[in-house]
Amino acid sequence: MNPNAAVAHIMQTDFPRLSPAMPIREAVAVLARAPVSAAPVIDDRGALVGILTEKDCFRPMLNASYYQQWSGSVADYMSDAVRTLPHDLDFVSAAEEFLARSHRVYPVMRDSVVIGLLDRSDLLAAILAMSEHGAAALRPGYQN
Repeated sequence: MNPNAAVAHIMQTDFPRLSPAMPIREAVAVLARAPVSAAPVIDDRGALVGILTEKDCFRPMLNASYYQQWSGSVADYMSDAVRTLPHDLDFVSAAEEFLARSHRVYPVMRDSVVIGLLDRSDLLAAILAMSEHGAAALRPGYQN
């Protein structure tokens, strides 16, 4: 395995971006239909201001089921203390970050811009592929 492989090689680049003002009902629908467990919240200037996870969506969903209506925006339910990973972080350091916290996904940053999401299952699969097939497993189009 190449311990210096960067997370940019395996991060997801097609992911939803939410705004703080988006109605929470709309954001829950976006997350439920996306192949990710969280989405970054980006303000009008393009800055990362929070993250909305599937877990964060349970409170408004339960409130909606009890009161028969959805209320609030993404800003009301998102976490604004966001941990991120740099795009050039190596796999071992990323694995240590996942091990240290219960996060399922991290925004990946380059020059203060979110350029991807790293899901722990993607990292686990990449580390396994590299241990079985070497660095070639990270090349686009690699076939075992």
